[in-house]
Amino acid sequence: MSERFDGNFTQQEPLSEEAIDAAVRVMQSGRLHRYNVLPDEVGEVCELELEFARYVGARYCLAVASGGYAMATALRALGIGYGDRVLTNAFTLAPVPGAIAAVGADPLFVDVTENLTIDLEDLRAKADQASVLMLSHMRGHLCDMDALLAICDLHGIKVIEDCAHTMGAKWKGRPSGCDGVIGCYSTQTYKHMNSGEGGLLVTDDPEIAARAVMLSGSYMLYGKHPAAPDPAYFETIRYETPNVSGRMDHLRAAILRPQLKTLDQQIERWNERYSAVEQGLRGTPGLTVVERPEDEFYVGSSIQFLLLDWSAPKVERVLKACFDRGVELKWFGATEPQGFTSRYDSWRYASPQSLLQSDRILGAIMDMRLPLTFSVDDCKLIARIIRDVVSQVHQSPE
Repeated sequence: MSERFDGNFTQQEPLSEEAIDAAVRVMQSGRLHRYNVLPDEVGEVCELELEFARYVGARYCLAVASGGYAMATALRALGIGYGDRVLTNAFTLAPVPGAIAAVGADPLFVDVTENLTIDLEDLRAKADQASVLMLSHMRGHLCDMDALLAICDLHGIKVIEDCAHTMGAKWKGRPSGCDGVIGCYSTQTYKHMNSGEGGLLVTDDPEIAARAVMLSGSYMLYGKHPAAPDPAYFETIRYETPNVSGRMDHLRAAILRPQLKTLDQQIERWNERYSAVEQGLRGTPGLTVVERPEDEFYVGSSIQFLLLDWSAPKVERVLKACFDRGVELKWFGATEPQGFTSRYDSWRYASPQSLLQSDRILGAIMDMRLPLTFSVDDCKLIARIIRDVVSQVHQSPE
């Protein structure tokens, strides 16, 4: 009899009692707005910004409404606007090119490698066509950051890191988000800290930080940002920068602060589950495991594997057979967007582009969430189901 998994791929862990108590205190106070604090009170949002800046080792931090808002704010803070081109990964999710389009710019896609990272040769070939790279660490895969920064430095390209899937990850010990001029994070439900929706922006550049604070809706209250630069940096910026309100509220910040305290322990749990699935999939006929470089410390909150050069009908048979046995896989090769999954040629607000290498790899990517509501034994079972299904379909005729 075939094994079956009965878990839920979208069920997150409940918030801790500490987070719930903190949220209740904010609600009881009635002071939810970011600047609605008592005279002697720092406030939950400012406390979160200070704590997250310390966690990643950044000088400045801004808590905002979403990861997408953080990316759009980062672009605006760098002066990107209508008609500009911005380099970004062909393998990413819609909020990344969406943030670029939201400021009137045009995404210029860069190929993906079989390691699911940005293709540095394609980046080098396109480096003279844009001044900013929105680098998406898609699904938590870090490229060789030293090599990437060398290319960008040579061509005067400023790097914004999309760290929606790499909060807590590191390259050679350096926290993800601190190699570029700006790092952007998400605290949406399926990310590493859960506030339903939310985001964080970090930078070491005081002028960029000042512009981001003004953009986030600080009015003339920028002096109330302890994780922002000295008020002197705002003297000119405050007159030139539009208010695009989007800073986080106290309720979400209160929910996030206890989660930040336990993030490193949660990462250990994710990586234990990732390792269980990865080891279970190794050696499966027709399946390619994505190898992780030694210099990368990753957060295994999801896992990907490749069915390279499989026909679409066979891939669809794998998806259906796994689903019938309780395992939900997402496929980046589908011709039509589905749910959260889409690809560069379905974002028709971007200029049409052809990336044959990316087409081959996107057509092979199988993607699966690993919520912490799964046990390690659950993950071993899931791996056995995938291995069984893939082996059977691989050996079958077209």
